[in-house]
Amino acid sequence: MPLLDGLRVVHSGIHGYGVIATRAFRAGEVLCFGDGVLYPEDAEFDDTYALILPKDDAAPDGEQVFWDLACQTRWINHTCDPNTEIMSRWDAEQQRPVVWWVALRDIPIGEEITYDYGFTAEVAEPCACGKSVCRGVIVDDSPEEMARLAEPMRRLLRVRVAS
Repeated sequence: MPLLDGLRVVHSGIHGYGVIATRAFRAGEVLCFGDGVLYPEDAEFDDTYALILPKDDAAPDGEQVFWDLACQTRWINHTCDPNTEIMSRWDAEQQRPVVWWVALRDIPIGEEITYDYGFTAEVAEPCACGKSVCRGVIVDDSPEEMARLAEPMRRLLRVRVAS
């Protein structure tokens, strides 16, 4: 797997390893494309570094696939105040997703690259991103998803959720 231009894996202040910018990126710029291994929704594998994506663009609420990141992008950490977002589309010809990271704002050299993992309530985890807007839990920020959190996770929330 070739190294991604403009990015480097380092020890992270957020969690374990992370990815930093080795060149400046402008808001709206594509940072990189992620490579991975495709698994169907019912496959058994370690999904630690997997993105959950719709199987195709025509049915975004239909069958899901797991795109297990197998490049430097697997080390991009979560924050509740991210500097990138993930975009994806289904490549019907290749029968696989195409996934890329886009800068939400200007990113200077040395800044850690992050995105909001937006987990579902069933797989939510405590968050330690350290941002002033940290939700306390790695979960999709929609009120509906946060309301679905199990009580132990709800107690960790740092934002108010309508009952």
